[in-house]
Amino acid sequence: MVKLDIISDPICPWCYIGKANLDAALAQFVDHPFTIEWHPFQLNPDMPAGGMDRKTYLETKFGGKAAAAKAYAPVVAHAEKAGLTINFEAMQVTPNTIDAHRLIHWAGIEARQLLVVDLLFKAYFVEGRDIGSHEVLADIADMAEMDAALITRLLASDADTADIRARDAHSRDMGISAVPTFVVANQHAVPGAQPTDLWVKIISDIIAQIGDEA
Repeated sequence: MVKLDIISDPICPWCYIGKANLDAALAQFVDHPFTIEWHPFQLNPDMPAGGMDRKTYLETKFGGKAAAAKAYAPVVAHAEKAGLTINFEAMQVTPNTIDAHRLIHWAGIEARQLLVVDLLFKAYFVEGRDIGSHEVLADIADMAEMDAALITRLLASDADTADIRARDAHSRDMGISAVPTFVVANQHAVPGAQPTDLWVKIISDIIAQIGDEA
């Protein structure tokens, strides 16, 4: 198997789109070669713990409503192409994602990471839920058949917070400044929401190489 590390933030629309494109490629193979692990990267590491009104956040970041709409136009186009829904009207809060990253980490320990990542993307982009909320995160854990009561207790503590921040810093030290970034076999970085066709080619090449080495 080949390691595929995905550096991502669950409020990043390009991460949502990039995962959909990758999933579409993986679905074309009976057995794909990847062992996938998700890693933390906070787009807004200085976001207040309770998050921020999304309208205020976007207009502050992009310099006004019109500029924000223009910046998100490519997101809308690529999401539609990937068959995704992004319910911008429902998204009222831009959260701090440190706790969502902790949940992804704990889900990895229980081999539920992929499911939790899917649920976080759906909660935020489709349902407009505040994925910085401990209650929402515990509900997502429950949907993933994790122990919601345990997750609630962990979220109330600072368990693994320092580790998440250190892993985020490590990615930045490696030169990663945007997400998603996919790292294949600890060697090859594939930045951005790459199209499905590219992933099909990458996977086909890896399978051929494995066959040649067998």
